[in-house]
Formats: sequence, C-alpha cells, structure tokens
Amino acid sequence: MKAKVKWLGEELFLGTSESGHTLVLDADAGNLAPSPLEGVLISLGGCSSVDVVSILQKSRQDISGCTVEISGTRVDSVPKLFSAIHLHFIVSGNGIKEKHVERAVALSADKYCSVALMLHDNVEITHDFSVLDK
Repeated sequence: MKAKVKWLGEELFLGTSESGHTLVLDADAGNLAPSPLEGVLISLGGCSSVDVVSILQKSRQDISGCTVEISGTRVDSVPKLFSAIHLHFIVSGNGIKEKHVERAVALSADKYCSVALMLHDNVEITHDFSVLDK
C-alpha cells in the first residue's frame, strides 16, 4: 500500500491514495479541511465501523444504521499526542440484540481494527454503544 501527500500552499495538503482517491488536510487547526489528527480519529472510526457493521450482518442482525462518535484527548505538551480516544457506537435497526453489538464492538477493538491495534500501545482506547430500535 502506498500514498503520497503534496503541499498545496499555506497549511493545506493533498493526500492521494494508491487507488487514486484524494483527501485534503489542513494543518491550520482544521479550518478548511480536517487536520491530520482529525484524520486519525476519522480513520479509527471508519475502520471500527466497517468491522462492527460486518460482524452484525454476519450475526444476522437487522441493522439499518451505524454511527460512531469519536472523542480524543490530547496531552498538553508538544507533540500534542492523543492520550485517550473514546468511541461511542450508535447502532439502529429492528430487534438488534445488545449482546451482538457488544461482541461486535469488542471484536473490532481487540482483534480486527488495524487502526485501533496500531494505536493501542500508546493511546487508551475505550468504547461503548447504544442501540436504537427502528
């Protein structure tokens, strides 16, 4: 897997994936686009959500929606690394069993999500969930 990042001027950068997709990043506190660290949170949420949805579908849960709200806490010193990240999954559907959501979230965090596994030695990652019956 490869990618490249090109400086566009000011504090804007254009990331291009090997597959040709692009993402603009703004190092100026995310004023015009996500900052690189916001990109880390989005990547973690995306990676985890893919797992959770897939596991729930394989568990034959009638899932109609999955949103994850991610909050990160950073240290006060430079570099301002994440010290903790919390993921709150909101899963909706018909008759979703909480035990299946709990299992899916735990499997993603502990076994499948590459982004979480890369971060877990240096960042405390926690998660919880709620289920909305629709």
